[in-house]
This record gives sequence, C-alpha cells and structure tokens, in this order.
Amino acid sequence: MLWKTFRWAFAVTAVGLVGGVLYDGWAALGIVAILAVLEISLSFDNAVINAGILKKLNAFWQRIFLTVGILIAVFGMRLLFPVVIVSVSARLAPQEAVHLALTDKERYQELVTDAHPSIAAFGGMFLLMIFLDFVLEDRETKWLGRVERPLARLGRIDMLSVCVALVVLLVTSMTFATQAHQHGGHHADKAQTVLVSGVAGLVTYLVVHGLSGFFEARLAGERSGEEGGEASGRSGVALAGRAALFTFLYLEVLDASFSFDGVIGAFAVTNDIVLMALGLGIGAMYVRSLTVYLVRQGTLDDYVYLEHGAHYAIGALAAVLLVSIRYEVNDIVTGLIGVTLIGAAFWSSVHLNRATAG
Repeated sequence: MLWKTFRWAFAVTAVGLVGGVLYDGWAALGIVAILAVLEISLSFDNAVINAGILKKLNAFWQRIFLTVGILIAVFGMRLLFPVVIVSVSARLAPQEAVHLALTDKERYQELVTDAHPSIAAFGGMFLLMIFLDFVLEDRETKWLGRVERPLARLGRIDMLSVCVALVVLLVTSMTFATQAHQHGGHHADKAQTVLVSGVAGLVTYLVVHGLSGFFEARLAGERSGEEGGEASGRSGVALAGRAALFTFLYLEVLDASFSFDGVIGAFAVTNDIVLMALGLGIGAMYVRSLTVYLVRQGTLDDYVYLEHGAHYAIGALAAVLLVSIRYEVNDIVTGLIGVTLIGAAFWSSVHLNRATAG
C-alpha cells in the first residue's frame, strides 16, 4: 500500500532532484531538498484536512485529485502563482513577469514580498472560515471538551462565523492601516488592498463551500428518495457529478490557501523560480500522496482526534497569516505549531484507543 500510494511522489522526487542538478549544479540539489521538506512540514495539516474531504468522493474524483489536482498544485500554485502575483501587483504583462523572474531575481523577490499583505489577507480569511465553521459546529466527538462545548453552543447563532471573521478582518486592516498611514503613499493604498483581499477570501469560501454543500445535500436527497435510508447513509462517501466537482474545487482553493505561506517562505531559501517550483512541487506531491494514504488506510477513523488537531492547526495558520501582514513570522514557528497540534491530537487518539481497548 505504501509503495503503491507514494510511487509517483518518489518518481517526482528523483526527477526534481536531477532537474535541479542539471539546471544549476550540485548546489541546487540541497536547495530543492530543503524546499521539499519545508513544503511538507508546512502542509501536513493540509493533508489531514484534505483526507477528511477526499474520502467523500468516489474513486474517479479521487484519481482526478491525484492527476489534474497535482498539475494545478505544482504548476499552478508553485510556478504560475508567483508570476501572476508579480504581474498583477506590478502591472506587468505575464511574459514580462516571467522575464523578470529569470533575469532579475532580486527585483522579482521584492515584488512578491511587496504583495504579501494582500496574499496573507486572502488566505488567512479563507482558512479562518474553515476553522470557525469547524469549532462552532456541534460534533459528537470532542477533543478539547471544555473549549468545544461552549463554542458549539455559540455556533447555534446564525452566521456567527462570518461575523467573527469580518471583525477579525476589520481589526487586522485597521491595524495595518495605522502603520501604513505612518509611511503614507503606497503603503496607505496597500491597507485598502488588504481589506479587499480579505473580503475576497471570505466570499470565495462562502461561494465554493456553499455550492459544494448544496449539491452534496441535493445528491443525498436524490439517493435517499431512490433507495431509502441506507443510501442516505452512504451518500457522504461516494460523491459524484456536480457535488463532487464543487467539492474538488473547494479542495483546490483550500490547497491554494495552504500554499501561500510555503511560496512566500520559499524566498528565504532561494529567489530562483525554477528551483522553487521543483522543491515545492516535490513537497506538494508528497502531501497529495499522504492525503490518499490517509483515506485508503482509514486513518481518520482510527485516530478520531486527528481532524480536530488539523483544524486547530488551520486556525493557528490563519492567525499567523493575518499577523504576518504587519509582523514577520518565522516559517519554523509556523511549521512547529501545526506539527505540535497534530502530534498532540494523534497522541490523544492513541490514548483513547488504548483506554477503549482496555
């Protein structure tokens, strides 16, 4: 099972490392490897969350996630996304942005870093909504009961997650605006961009997640009407058609939001767009393979608190992204927070299993 699931990740690793050496010599080998490890450490919680969603899809859409999805993840988010950022923020034609990335790497890095506040606002709001919708929902399984029970009661208030997210965005943008007005000019314009980007992240979540939920509920209703209550119980694990399509789109937007910090953090290692795409692409392939492995092994069913830990890690990552709009946050801190929360959830799950078996 391990070889079958990760064989493409191993193949991509070999091709990526060889490609790095051919492109820029043996020094590139270490850079590509570091970037791959960086991506995996920052996105482990992404794999857990994706697994919880992917297990709802049928075998066809799971294959789409591993084929078309990985092309979007590697070439779209890790290669084209930084170029699009520079093209939009600097008002350059796409071909000019590519030329800049290959010929003036310092200027290219400066432009991507300059666009970080708006990127962080979009991704931070999208991830914050995922976290809020999770902790404000009343679930049968609770990890941190003293925290989750009162939050579940508050979650009965309609649209509370949206209200909380908007308050957080306003506080963040006002804080950034205060700093921006001290510098004036270009920085003041960026404060408005942060607000607009945050609203765009919120709207994107509501639209994609809402459509996915709508078609999923509609499919469940159709199956329930055709086959009775048994079909209703199975519908959540074999989504197809439009329900699966929008769930897939939701997965891709989710992956994009997770990749923001990895792409920005990669500039601390290198400003070469080719090496960056190779290293982050290898890491993204492992994250995708790990997602499928968790689904096929039923890991989330065996370790019931893993999904809780991953959602808390999402909340932490959302907070880090929003804080990084004004303050610099080390990527090591970001990675350690996620690993620590998921590790604690895994340990709690093991302890529960032992207690249940006993």
